[in-house]
Amino acid sequence: MIFEPSRSQGAWIRAGALALAAQAVLASPATSAPLPAYIGPGAGFAAAGSALVLVGTFALAFAIVAIWPIKAAIRTFRMRGLAKPKVDRMIVLGLDGFDPDLYRKFAAEGLMPNFQALEKEGCFRPLETAYPSISPVAWSSYATGVDASRHNIYDFLTRDPCNYMPALSSTEVKELPKSLNLGFAKIPFGTKVVTRLLQKSQPFWKLLGKNFVWSSIIRVPITFPAQKFDNGVLLSGMCVPDLQGTQGSFSFYSTKPRSGDAHIGGQQYVIRKSAAGVVESNLTGPAGADRHRMKCPFKVTFDEAKREATFEVEGEKATVGYREYTPWMRIPFKGAQGIARFYVQTWDEKDVEIYVTPINIDPDKPAMPISHPLVYSIYLAKTLGPYATLGLAEDTWALNERVVDEEAFLKQSWLIFEERKKQLWDVVEKTKKGFVTVVFDTTDRICHMFYRYLDPTHPANAGKDTEVFEHTIRDLYAKMDEFLAEVRAKVNDKDGKTVFCVLSDHGFCNFRRGVNINAWLRDEGYLVLKDGAETSGDWFENVDWSRTKAFTLGLTGIFINRKGREAKGIVAPGPEMESLCREIQGKLQALVDPATGQTAVLEASITKEIHGGPYADLAPEILVGYQRGYRHSWDCATGAVSKDVFTDNTKSWSGDHCVDPRLVPGVFWCNRPINTERPNIMDLAPTALDMFGVDIPKYMQGSSLFGERVRDQQLREFPSKPHPAPEKMPATTKKPAEKPERV
Repeated sequence: MIFEPSRSQGAWIRAGALALAAQAVLASPATSAPLPAYIGPGAGFAAAGSALVLVGTFALAFAIVAIWPIKAAIRTFRMRGLAKPKVDRMIVLGLDGFDPDLYRKFAAEGLMPNFQALEKEGCFRPLETAYPSISPVAWSSYATGVDASRHNIYDFLTRDPCNYMPALSSTEVKELPKSLNLGFAKIPFGTKVVTRLLQKSQPFWKLLGKNFVWSSIIRVPITFPAQKFDNGVLLSGMCVPDLQGTQGSFSFYSTKPRSGDAHIGGQQYVIRKSAAGVVESNLTGPAGADRHRMKCPFKVTFDEAKREATFEVEGEKATVGYREYTPWMRIPFKGAQGIARFYVQTWDEKDVEIYVTPINIDPDKPAMPISHPLVYSIYLAKTLGPYATLGLAEDTWALNERVVDEEAFLKQSWLIFEERKKQLWDVVEKTKKGFVTVVFDTTDRICHMFYRYLDPTHPANAGKDTEVFEHTIRDLYAKMDEFLAEVRAKVNDKDGKTVFCVLSDHGFCNFRRGVNINAWLRDEGYLVLKDGAETSGDWFENVDWSRTKAFTLGLTGIFINRKGREAKGIVAPGPEMESLCREIQGKLQALVDPATGQTAVLEASITKEIHGGPYADLAPEILVGYQRGYRHSWDCATGAVSKDVFTDNTKSWSGDHCVDPRLVPGVFWCNRPINTERPNIMDLAPTALDMFGVDIPKYMQGSSLFGERVRDQQLREFPSKPHPAPEKMPATTKKPAEKPERV
């Protein structure tokens, strides 16, 4: 199973090293100070001076080229006696959120011929997902072959037990003092920001690399900061921050004041358009040395006759038509550089509204470790052009907050999809032998935002015309079928030596009603507010921790306010906590929505009864498996306590998967048969190792999908309730177009 990088791989590594030196990666002024961390609760940000970077990058480039012959000799010596691979390549195409029931529905309508052909050639199975059924958990299980209690990721957010404030589950950000050690004294000079991946265990591509198998890993979630490994490249995915250090902060500029609630995840600015049709304002960036947010000016000139707008940022210009995105434009700040796209959302005689995407880290001058090696993001930018680097690049919050409309969101999503296609073509071409995985998020994001159009009675549709986007998800699936044909043509497995798989991390279901578990815990006496308070704002603003036994934050579970773990814990571990968990579990499973008469929770699980790994003790004590149609409410996710337990979900974000995992399995296709009717997402890591002759570690809970099935997954069988029937999808009300229109 020995794979040396192909000539093309070695060539771009050496070229990238030289490009890094020549371009001076960060290109920040020599006088700039390191920027402080900003947790909102996204990851932080740091920049370095260009003079030091220039010296370092030249040294790095020289070292990479100089040691290449030595590494090749060592590799040749170490390769002797190793097992032989069973295949030349294994390619895994990730379609985040692709749903088996939707696939079956659209296949029955004749829209999925290429997926059906792949099914006949090899296999198709629903793919058992992780518990909780949420992307960071599932993709972490994909990478490591273990469950959440062993890789330590249970949600996007967790709470800091020292102060109950939110923290990103996947990444730790610390600001540490810098000093010069002279031996007899340390001289302080500023601070540095350190990022650390909190995912435990190890990804299978690290094990492949140790056995000289090349891996190309593109945008797999929970790979930030990019971790080093032998023999491969990686571009980070979900949880890469924007340049402000958040998980995505858009900017919205309008000549008219905007009414309603404050934005979540973005900034609003009031602007003026001059008589000459010019708008001037500033983009907000990361904090500078003085701890204040830095600004970058921009100008827009509107040509009424041509209906075009010309955007200018620091001498760079881009002219686009009304409701067209600009290309990526460079956004320079002192010590850092980002990229963003501009879009004119509204333009009439009186007013204009301008949307600006979150300022992404510039992959050509990365201010944070978004790839491995560092030169890889630069290589992609040089050869393929600029591209989105933000972990959640499709701006769902801008649509949720209605600063953009559905048309703008779809245009943005498909632009990002095309960028990802170029990256896929590149790694398929470059990786002649080894492992390839590329994850596409478009399928997930569009289903989140357009699922309401599958349900005409969804609360978010009240008073709106739903016909325009009625077939958006149908068209999405049809386009993915066309895309599959393109991928298979590129893979071109004529000799049968490539294993080709398509999978998703979870499926989808309707999200009609939000449940504020904190409000329910208050009503049941488990969460207590300060005297006189009936509700609480975000992040447990009015919670009395001295009397609170349980609380929730994020999207997946309930924490016990435990002595010895939480700062103000009052529940003793042992029999007292076990009794409390059982009591809450029973009441929660009996929770009925008064508006519908339905139970909201299919099954609440006590974490330690389904997960036995070392990190289960840090997880929520109870995991909430909702019924279809229900999920944690938006304010519950941010630690608020609302007046009502149940509320309608009126957001554009109308589809979800944070429910009982039996309701939202993913999908799995392969170009050859597999050895089980119930593949699990944890099976992919051992399968990849097996295909390249690498021993599967005993700690992995999955099994190879080929050959003899040597172990069963250590999965919960959920004996207390039967497996729910698939969701009934509404029938198509109109005859599908032969070729769905593309946005």
